[in-house]
Amino acid sequence: ALAMLKRGFPVSIYDHPSINYRVEKMKVITPAPDTPPPAPPRSNREGSFAIVYNDTLTLKGIPKEAFDYKLGNRSALHWIVDQYQVSTDKRSGITSDPNTYSDDERYIVNLVERVTRVSVETVAIVKGLPSLP
Repeated sequence: ALAMLKRGFPVSIYDHPSINYRVEKMKVITPAPDTPPPAPPRSNREGSFAIVYNDTLTLKGIPKEAFDYKLGNRSALHWIVDQYQVSTDKRSGITSDPNTYSDDERYIVNLVERVTRVSVETVAIVKGLPSLP
């Protein structure tokens, strides 16, 4: 089971020919009910969620259950989207750049895939638990 979680959830990657794995600020795209999808990269034809990683990369096919798993008041994926962005502290001027956290350029994409898998599996396990008396 641990090996399966390490593989990550098979999200669809929509990218341009010149793909860039550098992230500045990600954005979650929620499916709009009864609305035809716009043209790529913002399209989300499956009725699932998507994360716009940058101008050249969109992660699509993220199931709703991945956002149902909450850490406090927000989902683990929302936490990643919020925390994994380039930011500069106004007082100190120190820049936090998640692109430097690993030598693997796909590090953040792989992280999103793994957290999606863990979230979906956790929600399924919790739903399968018997109700308390």
